[in-house]
Amino acid sequence: MLVGLTHADDAGVYRVSDDLALIQTVDFFTPIVDDPYMFGQIAAANALSDVYAMGGIPKTAMNLVAFPAKDMDLSVLREILQGGIDKLREAGVVLLGGHSIEDKELKYGLSVTGFIHPDRVLTKKALQTGDRLILTKPLGTGVINTAIKAGLASAAVADRVSRQMATLNKDAARIMADFPVHACTDITGFGLVGHLAEMVEESGHGVRLEASRVPLIPEALEFAAMGLIPAGAYNNRAFREKMVRRGPGVNREVEDLLYDPQTSGGLLIGVAESHAENLVAALKAGGIDVAADIGEVIDGPEENIYLI
Repeated sequence: MLVGLTHADDAGVYRVSDDLALIQTVDFFTPIVDDPYMFGQIAAANALSDVYAMGGIPKTAMNLVAFPAKDMDLSVLREILQGGIDKLREAGVVLLGGHSIEDKELKYGLSVTGFIHPDRVLTKKALQTGDRLILTKPLGTGVINTAIKAGLASAAVADRVSRQMATLNKDAARIMADFPVHACTDITGFGLVGHLAEMVEESGHGVRLEASRVPLIPEALEFAAMGLIPAGAYNNRAFREKMVRRGPGVNREVEDLLYDPQTSGGLLIGVAESHAENLVAALKAGGIDVAADIGEVIDGPEENIYLI
């Protein structure tokens, strides 16, 4: 075992031989969009993301399904599974099977296995002083999903954000593989601050986060100003705000989005300062237009996150 429960990471890693290790992860959740096919795509992209965050290549997957068969037509399930299958095909992943149960609440996700060389495994806990932090997707999906449920988000915004959530981190992972990356994670339910906290906790490092450089979904800022903050963001803030030091120039709405729980969010990459500009340029050239350098790792035995 190379990565297990001692320091919980995005996935487990097991060495098979001198040049092969298996990455294993599992994730599933209830629907966050109304369209069943899009829900399947988002759930699959989300499950695959942990393998990409570890620096690996996903290879096989198995479906996990809980379905209210007495209350919902099976055509809904077919659409969800087709969305997942199409996303797996895009990722070059083989679906081997799966397991389903009858449940009162619909849930879908995947167990995923990936490959990686044992010497190239990326974890959360390997940041180094001076590293720059690169983010590959904008924040705000939790706020937007809250606005959708409230009937306030336009169809165009809902479609754009759904497509963002369904976008694989495949290209970002492929591009970062060409750089000497020290650490990586993906931004999901704990929000940017929560996942940053996991990276610096017990590390002897802190982070200086430049809030104005963090890519945000523009409409999410507007909805946050209206108070449309998901419960998960409040939970994330309550759990991690003791580590956060907010500068006077950071407004409340931006800070709210830093705690916003993401679904199938981007990669957060720690790379040496000397390579950061070239990595961002390569990501942008690869079609990841919002990729941004958002902060730096500093010496900090207090392990604080400074918002400036």
